[in-house]
Amino acid sequence: MKSVGEAMAIGRSFAEALQKGLRSMETGLNGLDPVDVPGDGGVDAFRAALSQQRPERILMAAQALRAGLSVEDIHEACKFEPWFLRQLETIVAAERAVENHGLPKDAQGLRQLKALGFSDVQLARLSGTQAAEVAKLREAAGVVPAYRRIDTCAGEFSSATPYMYSSYEGLFAAPSCESAPTDREKIVILGGGPNRIGQGIEFDYCCVHAAYALREAGYETIMVNCNPETVSTDYDTSDRLYFEPLTAEDVISLIRCEQSRGSVKGCIVQYGGQTPLKLSRALEAAGIPLLGTPADAIDRAEDRERFQAMLHKLGLRQPENGIARNLEEAEIVAERVATRLWCAPPMCWVAARWKSCTTGHRSSATCAMCCALPGMKSPLARSCWIAT
Repeated sequence: MKSVGEAMAIGRSFAEALQKGLRSMETGLNGLDPVDVPGDGGVDAFRAALSQQRPERILMAAQALRAGLSVEDIHEACKFEPWFLRQLETIVAAERAVENHGLPKDAQGLRQLKALGFSDVQLARLSGTQAAEVAKLREAAGVVPAYRRIDTCAGEFSSATPYMYSSYEGLFAAPSCESAPTDREKIVILGGGPNRIGQGIEFDYCCVHAAYALREAGYETIMVNCNPETVSTDYDTSDRLYFEPLTAEDVISLIRCEQSRGSVKGCIVQYGGQTPLKLSRALEAAGIPLLGTPADAIDRAEDRERFQAMLHKLGLRQPENGIARNLEEAEIVAERVATRLWCAPPMCWVAARWKSCTTGHRSSATCAMCCALPGMKSPLARSCWIAT
């Protein structure tokens, strides 16, 4: 079961596709992010880490390049094809340039960085700014993604299949855009991203049937997802399909493209599980209408402190629970609540990232594991296990 969670990304270069793919996985990565240096950070420590067949080995290879190891040294340790390691070297060199000199001010320089797959969040971290500032800079320079269509006709004749992906390719000018938005009334449906335990195929089922129902109602349906193994990413499920990472930057960019013609009536985030739900605030802030449950109501249902306050106001009962923001608080809450607990991030209502544990030493270990989950910046929530 641990093999679930695949994602697919498409770009005009290996670097672009790789970084899009890494952030599509929803493991807290924004691309080829840094990882902890192994051991003492020496050559032997990197060689030992790279020799182990672990999921994060590609990230460790990039970290080794940052530490000064050569392509040859890394190839000897992990046997990655040197061509791919040189692609990682190109990305690492671009990172170093931004760290040393800041973001380029011209459109060509910004476009070259984006063509390597860097997200605004990555560029903000490298340059010591905010993602919103990076987005504002590149948009002012006219650096926005263009959308290409998958050629399902093998070049024999023009492909009309609306199966699209974004790219920033274009060294000297903006790349041509093949999206060709229609003038229809349209609704965007955000899919569930990579399937995993606790967030699986049931969400894809909901998204697919939403597309069917909206099509029958006369709307053009636009599906956004990055999972190649789902029905929602079949090219004929919706009227238009964008194969993109489910991040705020990527989703807002493609909706802006669709808004350039026709009328986007709104976006549906409720059917894809936690993945699109966490984008609701960003979409609302961007002025994109959400259909159904508003962002504040989603937040109230997910934020266990706000949800608890609402229950108290309504006079409704709730199992014993508490909020812990560090391990010390977690132990206090655990001793007060019960001997069998659920440990979960408070902004997560599906079973993904939930852990079952008992009080005492195992509780501390499990809580530490939840604290260490990538991308989790919210406090932990603990509620008791209710046995029948």
